[in-house]
Amino acid sequence: MLTETVRLFLFPAMMAFAASSDLFTMTISNRVALILVAGFFALAVASGMSPADMMSHVGAALAVLAVTFVFFARGWIGGGDAKLAAATALWLGFDHLLTYALYASIFGGILTLAMIRFRLMPLPQVLADKEWVKRLHKLDGGVPYGIALAAAALLIYPNTTWMQLG
Repeated sequence: MLTETVRLFLFPAMMAFAASSDLFTMTISNRVALILVAGFFALAVASGMSPADMMSHVGAALAVLAVTFVFFARGWIGGGDAKLAAATALWLGFDHLLTYALYASIFGGILTLAMIRFRLMPLPQVLADKEWVKRLHKLDGGVPYGIALAAAALLIYPNTTWMQLG
């Protein structure tokens, strides 16, 4: 019962939380990545995943962390985005990693274009007193890329081994 709850709710809930947190605060808490990592290992052990498969998933996470660390060092993404992408790769493994990267890139591009368009429009008066909206509207502001990462992950998750277990 607990395994089913973790399998069905933990990953989607953490993705939704990460996306909403990034939208409203432009930050993704380290706790999100830590919960995803702990949840992965708990579920992997509980579901009987082989040590070799677990190491493969860890390899996918480390590969993504290495790439996203370079992106972070260059100022292209935030640290929370890098950690979220790596924790997501841990859950998805190499089987879904390329698809995840493709969807995250596409969604990120669409999100970036939408943010540019939003920033060029006058801010509606009804939103002018919302601090998070003003932050998003700044011309030199960042893009809450966690939204794209989470959307890509949620699109792929139903096709993963985790959802095939039931």
